[in-house]
Amino acid sequence: MSAVVDSILNYNSGREKERLTLKHQAMRQDSFAFMRGTCHLYFQDWPASDKQLNDSPLGWISGDLHLENFGCYKGENRLVYFDLNDFDEGILAPSTWELGRWLTSILVAAKSLRIPKEDARRLCQIGLNSYSTALQSGKAKWLERETAKGMIRDLLNPLTLRNRKTFLDSRTKLRIGKRIIRIDGKRALALEPQEKMDVMSFIKEYARLQPNPAFYKPLDAVRRIAGTGSLGVKRYAILVEGHGSPDCNYLLDLKEAIPGALKPYVKNRQPKWGSEAQRVVSVQRRSQAISPAFLTSVTFQNRPFVLKGLQPTSDRLVLEKWNGKIKRLESVIQSMGEVVAWSHLRSGGQSGSAIADDWIMFGCYRDWHDPLLKYATNYVSKIESDWKKYSKEYDRSGKSWIA
Repeated sequence: MSAVVDSILNYNSGREKERLTLKHQAMRQDSFAFMRGTCHLYFQDWPASDKQLNDSPLGWISGDLHLENFGCYKGENRLVYFDLNDFDEGILAPSTWELGRWLTSILVAAKSLRIPKEDARRLCQIGLNSYSTALQSGKAKWLERETAKGMIRDLLNPLTLRNRKTFLDSRTKLRIGKRIIRIDGKRALALEPQEKMDVMSFIKEYARLQPNPAFYKPLDAVRRIAGTGSLGVKRYAILVEGHGSPDCNYLLDLKEAIPGALKPYVKNRQPKWGSEAQRVVSVQRRSQAISPAFLTSVTFQNRPFVLKGLQPTSDRLVLEKWNGKIKRLESVIQSMGEVVAWSHLRSGGQSGSAIADDWIMFGCYRDWHDPLLKYATNYVSKIESDWKKYSKEYDRSGKSWIA
């Protein structure tokens, strides 16, 4: 077995078998899917001793920044935002770690999106320039329907108008006038009776401590399928009463928080979190303009979990719709660069992160752009090589990996 596959199997050991099988299958799809599922490999290879690549302000980074970890969600104020949306790997680290992974994702995704290499490189330069320019302003802004443009605006408009019934109809079905979650093998898997009882009991106990307990009355629960990197981690979709059945129910997402993949590689002092879930929630609240509805850390079966409103996987950009019009992608990457810069400014000065003056200065000096882009460009070949090794071994013996 190759060192790459051995590392992947060791990192994912202990995860739920059925969803881990789905992860292995998804990573076989192409090199971009492989990259999304192997954040630990990226930082295992990161040249921490290279001063050029690490001499940047410490910031609260999402840790696994790639093209599919941006998306839309409804905030606590019920408005729809476009922002970073995955903080499982959230940590205090040099900002170039975040930016390097993002640039690499653009270059890796370019192949499946059929973007010419020169255009992909130019997209990276646009992203870096947008990030730096946004830092120079020293002011954290946000993207919503009124401020978005291009493909992001096209995504936000229908989501702003989508009502709760439409969303519920896409995820649930009616049975004798009551909703239950659809078991489709793509977004949801059935729970064993005891596990379902445990989840429902947990939500009942959680509801008892809330100002409006009736809102959290549990109606159904399933195992949730979402993302690539976290497949196999315990995760549930839970249907609750909300503001009334059947059309004002709510869906919640309950996901186990595990130690971040970047933790072994950071040398700076990290805050002492009460749990991994508190880490994830704290970084997310610091970084986003508005947090998703119901976002909180909880403990279920003596393990840390993040509870929040369930966000549809469809609320992501479908970059394939660039339709050969590079200007559409340029607009997207420019907005993404701004969003990342605003997240760093927003969390600046908190628990060891750089203050606004440092971020502004970092935006002014752009001598770090070329070395970072050069590293990302060179690392693409490593990802392609690792993916080919993985795919070859998966085709030969992958079914036995988690038997």
